[in-house]
Amino acid sequence: MSEASYPAPVVILNAPQLAENIGAAARVMANFGLTELRLVNPRDGWPQERAWASASGADWPLNAARVFDSVAAAIADLQLVYATTARPRELTLPVLTPRQAAGELHAAAEQGQRTGLLFGGERAGLETQDIALAQAVVTIPIDPRFRSLNLAQAVAINAYEWRATAADRPPPNFREAAPPATGEALLGLYEHLERELETAGFFHPPEKTPNMIQNLRAALGKARFTDQEVRTFRGVITALSRGRGKVLEKIAGKKGGEGDTSS
Repeated sequence: MSEASYPAPVVILNAPQLAENIGAAARVMANFGLTELRLVNPRDGWPQERAWASASGADWPLNAARVFDSVAAAIADLQLVYATTARPRELTLPVLTPRQAAGELHAAAEQGQRTGLLFGGERAGLETQDIALAQAVVTIPIDPRFRSLNLAQAVAINAYEWRATAADRPPPNFREAAPPATGEALLGLYEHLERELETAGFFHPPEKTPNMIQNLRAALGKARFTDQEVRTFRGVITALSRGRGKVLEKIAGKKGGEGDTSS
């Protein structure tokens, strides 16, 4: 099988608990040509010697592993991120098999995009607010009689599909296309919109605010905005907020005029 000339997806492990699972994940990453590992809040800190022992010589993903304090920070420079989890009931993101995801990740990488696969911790998987930062969900077709899957096994299945799909890829399309925005740019758009919606009183009742934010982020994430589109939408939000301010100023001015009885 020929090697791909573009980077493989970054593997992001969110809140991994056991050093042995981190090491086993690094081992299967090395098996299938994935080299970049990112850890979000590993329970026992980092580095952990037991991870290297479990990697059985696949040291390079562990040696270069980077640690982050949030999923948002870990994916900030990535343009396409798929969250590997069971089908989320709260969100309407596309749901893919590992094979479908591998094809899309290859297509994105061929266009120069930085991609990532996000995995949840052993105890609870991924939280909805983290899944909402991804552009799609990858669900492994597991027998419903036994749904428990080890973290390293989940990494292995997705890494294998990435590797196997490379053999079936057609020649890349060299037509220039604007790359999608990074996770950092998207988060800036989300937070900008959410601030203005909060000011406008959109989030009501207050207890539903987290779910409303997650659904908004999931809906916008599916659009796969380019950097230019992000800038355009932020400009739109700014223009609307300024327009609202001018309207309020006019209303305040009229009320002030009505109350002026001076001759």
